Amino acid sequence: MNDPVLLARTFVGIDFETLNPAGRRPEPIEVAAVAGKLTEDGSWRENGRFERLIRPPDGVHFTSFDTAQTGITAAMIQRAEPASAALAALEALLAHPPYVLFAHNAPYEAGLIYDQEPSCPDLARLPMLDTVRLARTAYPELPRHRLDDVLSHLGMPPPAGRHRAMPDVAATCAVFARMVTDGARAGRWSTLADLLRVAGIEPKAVRADTEAAAPQQDSLF
Repeated sequence: MNDPVLLARTFVGIDFETLNPAGRRPEPIEVAAVAGKLTEDGSWRENGRFERLIRPPDGVHFTSFDTAQTGITAAMIQRAEPASAALAALEALLAHPPYVLFAHNAPYEAGLIYDQEPSCPDLARLPMLDTVRLARTAYPELPRHRLDDVLSHLGMPPPAGRHRAMPDVAATCAVFARMVTDGARAGRWSTLADLLRVAGIEPKAVRADTEAAAPQQDSLF
């Protein structure tokens, strides 16, 4: 890989753990992000990590399923900060642009970021790659492209603490670097523009801005 635009970008993997109360939007209870760059040989060079537990709004309660799924309990987040503060803290670390976000099932993560857009306006406007879409193009032979399916296909063990935000995003970073390399070797992409065309999703905040300014334009890429 020798696209100078791709190699100059800092990529930020992001993952949320959430509660899913009936009749309302999912509420994040944990966020983790890992920043890094891709090198010419396809390896991942990590630059930093961020993780926070998040206190959901009053009236949103844990269930036994939530705790069994994530290992997070109500007691753990009792003194945690709200989502707005957590994402504002993450945005404050993004001091050296340009950045590209990525996540497994990125539309879900993008929606959670957009819900907090007043507190993280720059984060909500970053371009984003969906590693599910990358996996579908890189490994079309797989019947499913969940994170566990891709890890198994690549011979990578699931991380200890699976379904906590940091282990999941660290695994997504490993998968992302491998997929970008494998796809480049197979001739599926060679530039950042190619990756955005295959797997880019338009940030909701950018779409809202665009629709307000020029309703006839509805595509970022």
